Amino acid sequence: MNSFKEFWPFYLQEHSHPTNRRLHFVGTLLVHFIIIYALVNELWIALWLLPAIGYGFAWVGHFIIEKNRPATFKHPLWSLIGDFKMFYLMCTGKLWK
Repeated sequence: MNSFKEFWPFYLQEHSHPTNRRLHFVGTLLVHFIIIYALVNELWIALWLLPAIGYGFAWVGHFIIEKNRPATFKHPLWSLIGDFKMFYLMCTGKLWK
């Protein structure tokens, strides 16, 4: 894959199970809350929670629900962009199953 545009359909295929998508949604939502909390309270150490929370929910969705390997391992940046794109599409009601 040479672009995010090519990657996006693959990303959606790897996140086809509704429970996996919901776990990604919860993880990404909590990431937003942690960032806001850290900024408001100037508690920068809270930012260390970001990978554990964000990836924790996502990896449960992949390893237990989808039974596949997270795209993060091969395409870390595109996967991160995909997580946020999927989250915002879900927030607008354009991606829920």
